[in-house]
Amino acid sequence: MHAPVRRRPRTLALELVDALRERIRDGRLQVGDKLPTEAAFMAEFEVSRTVVREAISKLQAAGLVETRHGIGTFVLGLGEGPAFKITPEQFSTLQDVIAVLELRIGLETEAAGLAAQRRTEANLAQLRVALDAVIAAVEQGVDSVAADFQFHLEIARATQNSHFAELMATLGSQIIPRARLEAADPGAERLAYMRRVNAEHESILDAIAAQDADAARAAMRTHLSNSRERRRRAQALGGSLNG
Repeated sequence: MHAPVRRRPRTLALELVDALRERIRDGRLQVGDKLPTEAAFMAEFEVSRTVVREAISKLQAAGLVETRHGIGTFVLGLGEGPAFKITPEQFSTLQDVIAVLELRIGLETEAAGLAAQRRTEANLAQLRVALDAVIAAVEQGVDSVAADFQFHLEIARATQNSHFAELMATLGSQIIPRARLEAADPGAERLAYMRRVNAEHESILDAIAAQDADAARAAMRTHLSNSRERRRRAQALGGSLNG
C-alpha cells in the first residue's frame, strides 16, 4: 500500500489563492474589507504560515489585495482586466503629488456629497472609528497615513456605489502624501498642521452626519485644496519631497 502523496506547499498556496479569489468574486470579501489574520487562515485551511504568506504574496502580485504596514491586508478587487493604477514612481516630484491631489478633488468631492445623501448609521460608526484613529496617531506622534486613508476609504464606501470604493482601494494609501512630504517637519509645526487637517476631517464628517450634501462637498474640496496649495507653495519655494 502506497503512502498518501503529500501536497506541496506551492500547491496549497494556489488552492488558498483560489479560495480567497472566490470569496471576493461572490461578495463574502468586499472591496475595502480587511482580511482575517494569518492565524485564522492557518486554522481554517489547515496550512502553515509559509503557505498563507505565499498565498497573500500572490494575491498582492495579482492586484487583489494591498497590505498596509501595521494595519493589515485589505481587498482591492478581483484584479481582472486592465486596472487604473498610480505607481510609486508617479509620486517622485511635488508636481506628481499635486496632480494626484487634483484627481482626488474631482473624485472625493462628489463622493462626500453622495455619502452625505446615502450614509447609514453603520457608515457613520466606521467613519468615527477611522477619524478617532487619525486623531490618536497625530497626538501620539506616530504615522497617521494608514488611518487617514481609511477615513477617506470609508467615505467612498458610504456612497453605496462600489465603483468609488474600488477606485479608492486601487489607489491605496500612497495617495496620502504626508509620509513623504512632512517627515522632516519640526515636531510642533507638524503637530499644529495635523490638528488643522483633523479639524477639516471633522467638518467633513459633521456634514455627512447631517446629510448635508452641499456642505460635505464644500468641506472635502476645502480639505484637499488646502493640501494642494501647501504643495504648490513648497514647489514655488523649490521644495522637495523631503522638505
